[in-house]
Formats: sequence, C-alpha cells, structure tokens
Amino acid sequence: MDTESWKFLRSVCLLSFLLGSCFVYQSLRVVVAQDEGTEPAVTLQVNASNGAGRLIPETLFGIFFEEINHAGAGFEAGGQNTPSNIWPWSIVGDHSSIYVATDRSSCFERNKIALRMDVLCGNKGCPPGGVGVYNPGYWGMNIEEGKKYKVALYVRSTGDIDMSVSLASSNGSLTLASEKIIASASDVSKWTKKEVVLEAKGTDHGARLQLTTTKKGSIWIDQVSAMPVDTYKGHGFRNDLYQMMSDIKPRFIRFPGGCFVEGEWLSNAFRWKETVGPWEERPGHFGDVWKYWTDDGLGHFEFFQLAEDIGAAPIWVFNNGISHNDEVETATIMPFVQEALDGIEFARGDANSTWGSVRAAMGREEPFELKYVAIGNEDCGKTYYRGNYIVFYDAIKKAYPDIKIISNCDGSSRPLDHPAEYYDFHIYTSASNLFSMYHQFDRTSRKGPKAFVSEYAVTGKDAGKGSLLAALAEAAFLIGLEKNSDIVEMASYAPLFVNTNDRRWNPDAIVFNSSHLYGTPSYWVQRFFAESSGSTLLTSTLKGNSSSLVASAITWKNNEQDYIRIKAVNFGATSVNMKVLVTGLDPNVMKVSGSKKTVLTSTNVMDENSFTQPEKVAPHESLLEMAEEDLTVILPPHSFSSFDLLKESAKIRMTVSDSSSTL
Repeated sequence: MDTESWKFLRSVCLLSFLLGSCFVYQSLRVVVAQDEGTEPAVTLQVNASNGAGRLIPETLFGIFFEEINHAGAGFEAGGQNTPSNIWPWSIVGDHSSIYVATDRSSCFERNKIALRMDVLCGNKGCPPGGVGVYNPGYWGMNIEEGKKYKVALYVRSTGDIDMSVSLASSNGSLTLASEKIIASASDVSKWTKKEVVLEAKGTDHGARLQLTTTKKGSIWIDQVSAMPVDTYKGHGFRNDLYQMMSDIKPRFIRFPGGCFVEGEWLSNAFRWKETVGPWEERPGHFGDVWKYWTDDGLGHFEFFQLAEDIGAAPIWVFNNGISHNDEVETATIMPFVQEALDGIEFARGDANSTWGSVRAAMGREEPFELKYVAIGNEDCGKTYYRGNYIVFYDAIKKAYPDIKIISNCDGSSRPLDHPAEYYDFHIYTSASNLFSMYHQFDRTSRKGPKAFVSEYAVTGKDAGKGSLLAALAEAAFLIGLEKNSDIVEMASYAPLFVNTNDRRWNPDAIVFNSSHLYGTPSYWVQRFFAESSGSTLLTSTLKGNSSSLVASAITWKNNEQDYIRIKAVNFGATSVNMKVLVTGLDPNVMKVSGSKKTVLTSTNVMDENSFTQPEKVAPHESLLEMAEEDLTVILPPHSFSSFDLLKESAKIRMTVSDSSSTL
C-alpha cells in the first residue's frame, strides 16, 4: 500500500469515527505470497455454513503399540533354558576372585533361572571395591544427578551377606549412587526380596547397575529390577516417551501387535495369561518374529492401564490359533476361543469373577473399558481363518454382545463374507503410491462394516529411517481418510517406537535411547491431525492445477472458541499460491480471522531427524494474518501446512493512525 493510499484510509477512519458511523476495517495484509502481483494457482473453496459439515468419528486417529524394536520389553537372561553364559550380566573382578553361573534354583516356578555368585576372595583378598556382577540395562542406563532409582531383587545365601547395590558410570570407574544390603545367614537362607532406593550424585547416560561384595561365600540373585522412582503415574512408563505419545492425542491404542501376536510359530505367540500377575512370576517368551526375548513386564494389564492413562480406547488384538507357519484347525479351536473370552473377562469382569479377581489382585478393582477386539492379525488368507473367525465371533457376541469385532479381511473393494463391525486395512508402500491413495476409500461402499486402517506407512528407499518425503505422502493419505471418515472410523501409523540400539523395522514414529528421543517427520504429521477426531469435516474443493496438492478443512472448538483448520500437502517440487475462500458465514453475525499457521518442510525431501538434529524436520508455527474475506498463502515445495482461522462474532473495528481498537 503506498503512502498516499494509507493517508487516505487513515482520514476515512478518523472521519468515520467522528461521525459515529459503523465503519468496519480489519487490518491485514500479510499476504503470504512471494509476489503481490502473482495470481493464485489454485483456490480452495470451503463451505462453512451451518449444517453443511459432517461429524468425524471420535475414534478416527489413534496409535498402534507393538512390541517391536525393543519398544517396551525388559531383558531376561536366557528365558526358560539354562543359558551357557550370563548375558547381559558381566563380572566385576577376575575369575580368580569370583565364579558366576546360572542354575534352575529360583523360587518362581514359571521363571526358574537364577544367577549364582561364588565369591572366592575374602575381606583381605578382594579388591577394595569388591567383586560381583554388573548389568548395563538397555544399552546403558540413564542416571541423572538428584533423581532417585528403586532397585529390587531376590537374594539367597549360605552365609551372611554384605552386598553393595550401586549405580556406576559406564566403565565402572565412578560410583553415582550406592546402598548396602546387609543380612544374616538366617535371614537369607531362603529367597528374600530386598529393595533399596538410590539417589544419584552424578549423571551418566550410559550407566550400569552393580552388585558387589568383599565377603566370601555363595550368593544367588534373581528378578533384579532397576527403575526410576519418577515414572508416569508410577506405572513404569518413561515420562518423556509418554508425553510424546500423549501429544498425538490418540483416541485409541491397538495392542500388543501385529506380528508379535502371531509369532512365527504358535509356540512363540503372545499369550496373555503368561503376562499377568506379579512380574516375577511371568515366564516371558521369545518373540520369534522380531528375534528377541521379552520378559512380558509390559503385559495384558499394563496395556489396559496405559490406554486409560492416555485417555484412549483399548483395542485388544489376540491370537486366533494362527501363526506365520502353523494353524489350529477350526474343529479344535475352542481352547483359543476360551482364552480370548477369559482375556475379555480379565478386563471387564467384576472383581469376584475368575479372571476379574486376578486383575483385582493386581490392584485394580474396577473393570477396564473394553469395546473393541481384533480376531488375529493379517491372517485373512490363511486356511482356517474364516472358520476360526466365526467360532470366535459367535462366542464373543453371545457373552459380550456390545463388543465390536474387527476382521482381518479387507472389505474396502468387495463385501465381507462374514459378520464384523470393522475390517482391518494395512498398507506399506512407496511415497508416490501412498500419495495417490488419497482417493483409496472414495468409492468404497458405505454399507456394512467400517474400515480400520490400523497400519500404514511409507517404507523402503523413499522412507529411509524417517524422511520428509514419506511424511508428506502419509499426510496426503490421512487427509483422504479424514475426508472418507464416514466409512473409515480408525487409523494408526506403524510402528510407534524404536529403540535405536535394536532397529528391527524402518521407519518408526518415535526414536529413543536410554536418555534422548525425537520424532520422525511421520510423527509430526500425526500431530497435525490431533484435533481431527470428533471435529466437523467441512466440504472443500480445490480448483486449478492441483495434481500435486491435497487439502481439507475441519472446524472444531477449543476453550469455547470455534476454529477452522485448513490442511494442505504440496507434494510437488515448486511452490504454489493458494487462495482460500470461506463461504457460508453471515458477515453480519460471524467472520473468520487469522490465528496460526504451521508448516512442515525442509531443504531436501529426504531429510531426516536424528539425536544430533532432533528437529531438522519439524513443524514451524507463526501468526497468521488475513484480509477480510481474503487468505492467500504460499505452499512451499514438498511441504505440509495448516492454517488455523478463528471464527468469531462480527465486531465493529476501526483503525486510527497505527493502532486499532474494537468497539
């Protein structure tokens, strides 16, 4: 605007004020285009009139938590077989002063392996710091100065014990915290639980736990646990990991798998009854799909507890008698059916029921709210799936008619041949293919069961370990699901977590080690949809050359304020000017004004985040200003943008000189 025009406008404003007239002027214009003379290449028309929108299901976006990549598993040395080595324990001292082995002497019938230390040196012959064993935990424990850590273990000895329980630096040279366990032979002649709380006097992100002594004799130890005192609600979950998960605002959590539920062989499938009760009594199992042993400390109970903590509906996936390599025939499937019914009773039964009483004994009298179950995972093509499915379906509906059941068979292109409330849809593909699948559900029949897109992601060379390119294709796909949310009621990315020391799958949403974490671009895309579940989808249409663009509009309420959110993916290599036209609002009653814009992009489409650059590809927020009835924005190349507009009552606003007031 030139100087003369500004002087003229200011004069009009002043004159209007003096005459008492109702001159309405809204200051803008941060037109976000590079060149004010450039005509918008595309126009997004949004109908915001009352009654024109469609409610999005409350459950649309959630998370899928599978035990993969050491996402939640604890270590168990050797499982049920007596191991030939003591990994992950190592010796403090040398073989002339201590001998360490394992045996089957534990007091826990379902977890018989214990560690035996024969201390060969005495008070005068042992090194000053003693001899014993140490354990690095998850590739190093994150010990921070001033924080407290609880160590619990079971111990037995043939004599008196005087053992130091310590947190030490990664090489053992520095003691960060230490407490003594002292007991007479009579006190520890049988297995006895001991607990100490250690307060760290220093910080080491790769610390280790040490158990040492200078007293000669034999000591058995078992079921050793070291945990921060400060976990989310005291339930054992790392606060920072929980917060990253919570910030997605998931409306459901699908668990515990995935292929983890099936197993390569049924003998190694996840069986929920082995994962409840005291942690020490859980036998653990070898997850033969992802090739590591899990102690099942994150078990059936803990998943339900996590769902409640995060405010998400639990979706339990159970084995239906089928693994990757073997199957149970339908004629003999009833033991698996009963196991599923018992698992539901564990969650929903009263405290006096058979399995509800097990839950109550774990400290939870009130039932959990369980409304959804999935019969198997990716098993539709197996020989006995349909037969087995019907037996499960009938038994569950008879006992729990309100539970909604999810089939493994895809019903998006043809009707299912069996009853279900939902069908499962999984897609792992290239970026270009997923981008084109924005229209995947456009022509899906609206009759019959709803779709549950429980696993989606860009994989392969387009994805790397989590690229911007992958995230943009996923964003477009999610906008398509949002627009088709009359048939798609739930969707979740996979996998959720990866411990960077044990990658079994690429990419993942949240990457962590013992002390740090970051979100991949795919994680940040999910944050853009945090307000979508339960909001209202507005009818929107892109006009112009939009082959590389996908856009949508929703409206939702936050703190009693009404907002419109425009989301747009530019999958192309050039920037695009987009004009947004919001229609259907009576200008005498309601108007929109700029609030916030958020942009996810980077200099290279294959850019990834890392521990050294955790937000190299992360959303950037800024204020959004707009002229009345005019929002023209630039969509940068290879970007995902959102624009939040505030819907507010029409007010009389005047501008005087360089300031504005509202009457």
